[in-house]
Amino acid sequence: MDELARILIYTAAAGLCIPLGGLLACIEHIQPRWLEREFRHFVIAFGGGILLGAVALVLIPEGMQHFNGSLAGVGFLILGGLIFFQLERWLGVHRRESPQLLGMLLDYIPESVALGGMFAVGSGSAALFAFFIGMQNLPEGFNAYRELIHGGRRRRHVLLLMLALAGLGPLVGLLGWALLADSPYALGAIMLTAAGGILYLIFQDIAPQSRLDRHWAPPLGAIFGFAVGLTGHALMGGA
Repeated sequence: MDELARILIYTAAAGLCIPLGGLLACIEHIQPRWLEREFRHFVIAFGGGILLGAVALVLIPEGMQHFNGSLAGVGFLILGGLIFFQLERWLGVHRRESPQLLGMLLDYIPESVALGGMFAVGSGSAALFAFFIGMQNLPEGFNAYRELIHGGRRRRHVLLLMLALAGLGPLVGLLGWALLADSPYALGAIMLTAAGGILYLIFQDIAPQSRLDRHWAPPLGAIFGFAVGLTGHALMGGA
């Protein structure tokens, strides 16, 4: 298959998991009520586990490889955390009404750029990374849908918005493919910066939201999420 076609297919499939997560969120009023609440927190934790898998199994190992193990890569990891910290602070000051949606875009866009770059340099982990992006987009789409609906948006409008956002993946993926083919250091910097930002989001937003007092099942979602990532890593020859 032509490399350009592979980029379009992988990025489109990963992006379509956003509206798919929204469709899953349309299933409401699960009975009993405690099960619905626990399921929602399980989904949040599952997304955190997938993100952690992307960081631990792809972004950091691949990113550091482009720096030949240099400590300069660590600087970009820290930079990513600081950038996301400042963005969240700015969003908090301006009281943005859709933090889940904006948080999803904050990791989806740089990851899609990195995915295009990985295809450009012939990385063997590109397909695995596309899988990670799609798997994390499912719970993030789920949570963003619930957030927008509770904010008074119409279901149809929310799903159409998510479908439009899914189209961002192929566009920025092609951008990464065109710009990063001859810039392995830039690709490594983007991957490590994204990893630092994701780690910040996990501990700032996802982990606190996944917890429920006197409920022990939701944190297992993080374990299952990371296990899914590890399974994909093993099946694609990474283990």
